[in-house]
Amino acid sequence: MSATLNAGRTRAALRTSARVSGELLLVLVAAAVVVWVLGRMWSVVWPLMVGLLLTTLTWPPTRFLRRRGLAPAFAASLVTVLFLLVAAGTAALIAVPVASEAGELTDGVVEGVQKLREWAAGPPLNIDDAQIAGAFDSATARIQDSAGAIATTAVTGVSTVFSGVVTAVLALFLMFFFLKDGPRFLPWLGRQLPGRLATDVPAVAERCWLTLGSFVRSQALVGLIDAVLIGLGLWILDVPLVLPLSVLTFVSAFVPIVGALFAGFVAVLIALVSNGLTDALLVLAVIVVVQQLEGNVFQPMIQSRGLGLHAAVVLLAVTLGGSLSGIVGSLLAVPVAALIAVVWNYLREQLSDPPPAPPADASSA
Repeated sequence: MSATLNAGRTRAALRTSARVSGELLLVLVAAAVVVWVLGRMWSVVWPLMVGLLLTTLTWPPTRFLRRRGLAPAFAASLVTVLFLLVAAGTAALIAVPVASEAGELTDGVVEGVQKLREWAAGPPLNIDDAQIAGAFDSATARIQDSAGAIATTAVTGVSTVFSGVVTAVLALFLMFFFLKDGPRFLPWLGRQLPGRLATDVPAVAERCWLTLGSFVRSQALVGLIDAVLIGLGLWILDVPLVLPLSVLTFVSAFVPIVGALFAGFVAVLIALVSNGLTDALLVLAVIVVVQQLEGNVFQPMIQSRGLGLHAAVVLLAVTLGGSLSGIVGSLLAVPVAALIAVVWNYLREQLSDPPPAPPADASSA
């Protein structure tokens, strides 16, 4: 005989489910409001986040100078100037090789297009020149019809570049102030908050800062190792633009998974255009080997404590960030996910019961 449902337990379960659903809905609404407010304040939030990321890289030399007796303002100014000089020098080292190799790469692209055209004209495609010319004319007409949209895109691109310049300038100023006054921020924040918040918020902020700094510095070191090894392989294979490709590899290391794929694709494409299929396959092999070394050797050694995030979480975070905010979202996805994990772990610590006391030794009684 089948058991009948208990009416009291059923009502209790429904009430519990309704209460939990309502509370979860309120939490989601609050989270949506926070995200909306951050979106409205993005012109301030984005420079702030970039400034924090830069500060995690430049704080160690600033701390070294301050421990040697330099005034905070002078140490922050010196490190900021050195950072600008390094950034300008890196940009110059990239721009000069790209400009010198531009003509050779253009010829390689033209030659590659011609080879592709000859291959398409043969079996099994058998596409003749008339069909190619017709497709080219159709594409040209479509571009002409879309002239207005192209102009709008160009204006949007100029606006984006201007916004990027403003963001970079604000981030540099914020980095200077963080380097100068950073150690005084948490004590000041604790004095502004009431009750338990005066303890919890500075504690969470300090953990977030340590996690962010660990992430940025470890990714920078891993990216440097990748850039040196891949750059060495490109140099041995005599692929052009070795220095710009190495720098691209280094920068792409800050976007896990997606960045490595993008940098590798660009390197293989340039090797294919300039050196041919054989060298392109060799470059691909070098990149695969280096990425395997990174995933199985470098990161476990450098990130000994890690971020506490599973590889699947990292992949999903990068995918979600890219779908929401493009390159910016992909860049910030992993550190944001790591910071959320820090906050969650702190909440669990505060909400968990203390471990039970070990039983007293009966023999000692």
